[in-house]
Amino acid sequence: MLSILIPTYNYDCTRLVSDLHQQADLLGIDYEIIVADDASPTYIYKEKNREMNALPHCRLIELGENIGRARIRNLLADEAQYEWLLFMDSDAEVIEPHFISNYLTHCKAGIDVICGGLCHAETLPDPTVSLRYAYEKRADKRRAAHYRAKSPYEQFTPFNFLIRREAFRAIRFDENIKDYGHEDTLFGIELQRKRIPLLHIDNPLRHLGLEANETFLKKTQTALHNLALMETTLQGHSSLISAYHLLHRLHLTKAVACWYTRHEDKLTAHLSGMSPKLSLFFLYKLAYYCKVKTE
Repeated sequence: MLSILIPTYNYDCTRLVSDLHQQADLLGIDYEIIVADDASPTYIYKEKNREMNALPHCRLIELGENIGRARIRNLLADEAQYEWLLFMDSDAEVIEPHFISNYLTHCKAGIDVICGGLCHAETLPDPTVSLRYAYEKRADKRRAAHYRAKSPYEQFTPFNFLIRREAFRAIRFDENIKDYGHEDTLFGIELQRKRIPLLHIDNPLRHLGLEANETFLKKTQTALHNLALMETTLQGHSSLISAYHLLHRLHLTKAVACWYTRHEDKLTAHLSGMSPKLSLFFLYKLAYYCKVKTE
């Protein structure tokens, strides 16, 4: 009935697997939990995650080379044996005692994709993650199911979703995307293009793996390079692309790119501080995008 699929990289997900295993066992359903390690370089995480092989219905796949976020999800789907595929990231925490049951009650005819959502801790867990935390907490205000349902395909996220196997096979994640950024947007676009029914519910997992500010800024830059490569496809699905084209029409993109270069150190210092302004973060992204495009 249910294949729970978890890609991981340098993260201990034994607690997540244990909680899911306990819930599924209590339901008495046919299920499996498959974790795929994308060639984690740190041995301690590999060794720890191997413990899950001792649990019934659970197994760990260890890859010899890193294949990326899109391809590893496709690999997990290919390994799955059941009709419904429950994808989640490994840096998630189960906070709802009926998490799996909540999903299964919505497995009905006419529904092929169900998105449960995500949330974050109420207080800043560590000063070094202040930027990502502020960014995500603001987004949490718009993550209730009734809000996501207003634009269901644009609000798709691969962090925590259930999909019928045949629906997944009709789309799959785009394996041309090897780095961080926008594979979720493309998947949502394909769901909409193929008119695959999608339902949003309030069944979140808590996101634990917030990156340190410096790492998050680097990942943001990687995502912006991806955005530039996919600009034509993502036109109309990104407020940042819309803002860039406005600047382009005003012949301001080169000036904004130069402004970024002159102020990069100050921007980075502020965004890495205890109280980063999210409006400045958007300006940072827009200016960096102008720099990428002008280069």
